[in-house]
Amino acid sequence: MRAVFGTPPLDRPTVQAVGYWFARLSGDGARPIILGGDTRGSRTEIAGWLAAAIRAAGRDVRSAGVVPTPAVAWLVTELGAAGGVVVSASHNPYTDNGVKLIGADGFKVDPSIEQAIEDRIGWVRGSEGRPSAGALRPPPAAAGQKTRVPGDGWSSGGALEEEPELADRYLDHLAASLPPDQPLAGLRIAVDAANGAGAPYAGRLFAGLGVDCAVTCDQPDGRNINLDCGSTCTERIAAFTRATGSDLGVALDGDADRALLCDHLGRICDGDILLYIWATHLAARGELPGRRIVATTMSNMGLEKALEAAKVDVVRCGVGDREVVEVMRREGVRLGGEQSGHLVDLELGTTGDGLLTAAAVAAIVAASGRTLADLAAGFRRFPQTLRNVKVREKQPLESVPGLSEALASVERELGTSGRVLLRYSGTEPLARVMIEGPDQKRIEELCGDIVGVLEAELGP
Repeated sequence: MRAVFGTPPLDRPTVQAVGYWFARLSGDGARPIILGGDTRGSRTEIAGWLAAAIRAAGRDVRSAGVVPTPAVAWLVTELGAAGGVVVSASHNPYTDNGVKLIGADGFKVDPSIEQAIEDRIGWVRGSEGRPSAGALRPPPAAAGQKTRVPGDGWSSGGALEEEPELADRYLDHLAASLPPDQPLAGLRIAVDAANGAGAPYAGRLFAGLGVDCAVTCDQPDGRNINLDCGSTCTERIAAFTRATGSDLGVALDGDADRALLCDHLGRICDGDILLYIWATHLAARGELPGRRIVATTMSNMGLEKALEAAKVDVVRCGVGDREVVEVMRREGVRLGGEQSGHLVDLELGTTGDGLLTAAAVAAIVAASGRTLADLAAGFRRFPQTLRNVKVREKQPLESVPGLSEALASVERELGTSGRVLLRYSGTEPLARVMIEGPDQKRIEELCGDIVGVLEAELGP
């Protein structure tokens, strides 16, 4: 649930309704809900709304304060909590905020719980699949209490005491997930903390692992999160890595659940390259079950080709970290992720963790005695082109006149040396056409053929 702070669905009544029903639907009422969030100025107020609603539902609340999203996920299982709520809008600008729900198992809450919450607060799904708030339904009154709509007369719930020791436990967990005895000793690492949730912790973590660490964008003021920094502005970490003479650089996003790295020359290593390095390392050690990883349909075909030499297969899934994790759990796969740097190792955590990803890859660099550039050299990115086509309606793609023929022609020409992916955006009136192949000029021409059909048949 993400929006501009104060506007539906991120207004007080809706947020409190979600918090109330999440608490009511989260099993054993004796267990608390864990709260945490990033550095946006609106976090404190939203957390207060949630705490009041959760307490009104009869549950205790424990707040970790400013922490990465994966810290809340880990704390839920570590503390035996009923669930967790993260107040964050990830890589979005500070004007936005959001609410993420985490189940008692540390994974994103089951869709059936999300649907049950929506049913109870009167949400309906719009044409783009996003919820819009309808009339909020009042929760049932507890014994001796008056029934009222969430947010109607509820205070902030009193002081929400934050427990900084919870973040300390999370950092200890990250350090313990790596080989013992300062496994990164001797490395110099540059970090762009995005003025976000990772800002208070990146330097502490890496220093404790024996790293000579240089950190930038670690002075959040409530408004500068992701502002010309972090994983959506990789020019900064590339320049900072070169300027500090670091062995590698790390760019986090606002809630630190993903990371992009760069080598000592400032060349960016996206999630595909990091998956390649991590997977080949685990496979060589016999620690990659089934010799498979999970990647989305948007991952470059070069990932599959690079992993062929290591006899590692790629299982493709739909776009989104939830899709990745669901397929990993169903297929018994340990490692998976997205180009964005949202990587998951189910042996170490339940969700993407930018600090963990950075530390794990840095440990591979240190253990190998090679540079990140050397480790990435086996990955060759296939040329790729992506076009967005504005559409007036989202007809079934198979029913668009001439489209099947155009796709078949492109696929015949590419053969096994490329691929084409066509899908609608889940949130915008757009069709997305992506083609990979051996020659950039030719795939752009082929993409133009498909775009032309879409514009002629579905254009505004």
